[in-house]
Amino acid sequence: MEIERKKFQGVLNILSFNRHFYVIGFSVLFLICISYIIFPWPTTLFWLIIGAFIYGLTMPLIVSAYVYDFSGYYNFDWLKKLKTNLLETNQIVNINAGFDETSFILKKTLPNANLQVFDFYNTEQHTEPAIIRARKVSLVYPNTTQIKSNNIPVHDKTVDIIFLLSAAHEIRSHIERQNFLKECLRICKPDGKVIMIEHLRDIPNFFAFTFGFTHFFSRKTWKQSFKKSGFTSITEIKFTPFMSIFECYP
Repeated sequence: MEIERKKFQGVLNILSFNRHFYVIGFSVLFLICISYIIFPWPTTLFWLIIGAFIYGLTMPLIVSAYVYDFSGYYNFDWLKKLKTNLLETNQIVNINAGFDETSFILKKTLPNANLQVFDFYNTEQHTEPAIIRARKVSLVYPNTTQIKSNNIPVHDKTVDIIFLLSAAHEIRSHIERQNFLKECLRICKPDGKVIMIEHLRDIPNFFAFTFGFTHFFSRKTWKQSFKKSGFTSITEIKFTPFMSIFECYP
């Protein structure tokens, strides 16, 4: 089965999954406009506030269109830039947080590899409204296995590549995240690796998502989490100014 992505699907996903944010934002914007009509207050201040609101509501959509619709994120060409011998990749694991847009494409990209897909979404621990909505509309890859983040049902040292594609940040607890990465380390072959793509809590993502960038973790946090989990080598490659690809080796 092939998944055809619609034009601007990344933007449509952001609007759909975060609609509560936009409903609140436009409601507040409407009230500000009404207050300006009823109560006299400085015009400059009014337009500064209006501009800030419009920026905060539209910039995430612009950046999302760039990252998810025009950068090639979903065609996996970026794999060719990594130190990955695709011809010798036999066992791959793709782990998501209840929203999976990559497994079908990943199987098409690596047709000869055995792909296992796991979903660590937990209704009690992972309570972000956006991921709850995303899960309801996500296509499920055949034989996807629901797991706990601290127990990946795969034998030790048997996986060539573990893909964590914009999913691991949904594990908000540092302890839970560290235990999850320890499981990833356990199932990695000695010459295997984890490939993780994430937005970071950094300056570019602040300008992209304003205070929404706090939903992501910093570069330092990720590297500490991997090192504390036992990974010995962590390299980073920028994929657009707003996302990073981490290659993490045992």
